[in-house]
Amino acid sequence: MHIAFLTPEFPHAKVAYAAGIATSINNLANALVSEGASVTVFVYGQKTQEIIVENGVSIHLIKNKKFKFLSWFFYRKYIQNYCNVIIKKEKIDLIEAPDWTGITAFMKFKAPLIIRFHGSDTYFCHLENRKQKKKNFWFEKKALQKAKACIAPTTFAGALSKELFKIKNKEIKTIHNGLELEKFTNYSAEDYQKGLMLYIGTLIRKKGVLELPEIFAKVRNQFPEAKLVLIGADSNDIKTGSASTWQLVKERFRVEDLKNIEYLGKIPYEEVRNYIQKANVCIFPTFAETLGMVTIESMAMQKVVVNSNIGWSQELIEDEESGFLVHPANHNLYAERIVQVLKDQKITLEIGKQARLRIEDKFDIKKLVKENIEFYCKIIKSNK
Repeated sequence: MHIAFLTPEFPHAKVAYAAGIATSINNLANALVSEGASVTVFVYGQKTQEIIVENGVSIHLIKNKKFKFLSWFFYRKYIQNYCNVIIKKEKIDLIEAPDWTGITAFMKFKAPLIIRFHGSDTYFCHLENRKQKKKNFWFEKKALQKAKACIAPTTFAGALSKELFKIKNKEIKTIHNGLELEKFTNYSAEDYQKGLMLYIGTLIRKKGVLELPEIFAKVRNQFPEAKLVLIGADSNDIKTGSASTWQLVKERFRVEDLKNIEYLGKIPYEEVRNYIQKANVCIFPTFAETLGMVTIESMAMQKVVVNSNIGWSQELIEDEESGFLVHPANHNLYAERIVQVLKDQKITLEIGKQARLRIEDKFDIKKLVKENIEFYCKIIKSNK
C-alpha cells in the first residue's frame, strides 16, 4: 500500500510552518511506514522545490507559484499535475488532504481522495459565530464533493461538518489522531514546578487566549505564586484588525500579574516537551478545535489539563477523572479548577495518571494506524 498526504504543513526544518495538522500527519506517516506501507507527503506553498527522504517518508516540497491571472486556480492545477505525475510514477493507491480552504477543489487525482477534517474555515466560523466569506465555503464544499470519503478526528467534528456542508451519501469515519507514546513518556511525574500554568498554541482569539487575563487574575487571588507561560506563534486578530493578538492579551492583564507571565513565542518542538514536563497544569480554553494535539500530548505526559467543555473535548477527557472540562467564558469555574490542581499534589498526580491511561487506551498511534489502514483498504478496493 502506498499512501500520500497533501498538506500545507509538516514538521521539518525546511518546511515553512508546522502545527497540529503537521504533528498528526507525521505521527500517522511514521506508523504507516512501521506497518510496511509506503508514504509520500506533498507539502505545498513552500519556498523551494525539492524532495527529501527521511525515516522512510518521501517529502515533496512544492514551491509556491504566482500566476498573473486566477492565481488561486492555476496554482491548484499546478499542485494537481505535480501530484499526479508522482502518483502514476510511484503507484500511489490513495491520497489524503485536509478540509481547510478546500485546497483540492478543482483538482482531479489519479488516485481516490479522502478528506480528513482537521478543521475547515466553515467549521471554525460556525463555532466562533463569525461570518464566513462565501468563496471559502464554496471551495471547501467543492473539495468535499470530489472526495470518496471523509475521516473525522472526533465524532463531534464529523457530525458538525456533515451538517454544515449537508454531506449525503458519503461515509464519514471517526478515527482519532494518535500519538507516538514513547515520545511523550514522563518518568518523574512528581517532579514539576509548583504553580506553573502552561498554554501551548497559536495566540489567536478562537483558542481562548483573550480569556486568560481574567482567569489568571482570579487564580492569583487565591494562589499568588502562580506563573503563566505561553508558547506559540503570535497572529493578527480577525475581530479588531490588530497585527498582534499577544498585544491585545497583554493589555488585559493586571499590571501586578504581568511579572508572573512569560511569553516565549514559537520555540522548537523538543523544548515544548520540556515545558510540558515542568508544568503543574496545562490550560487550553479554546472555543474552536477538532481535537487538539497539545491536549493529548499533555495528557500523555501525565499532566492535568483544564480544557474547554465544548463537543470535541468531551471525547478526549472524562471530566474530573482524566482532566477538567469548563466553558472558557466561565472564568470563575475555570480559575477554581486550576487552583484546585495547584493546591493539591494528590489531584495533580492522580488525575495525571488517569490522563495517561486515557491516552494509552484511546490515542495510541500504534492502535489507530490499523484503523486507518483498514479504512484506506476499503476505499481503495471500492474504487477498483
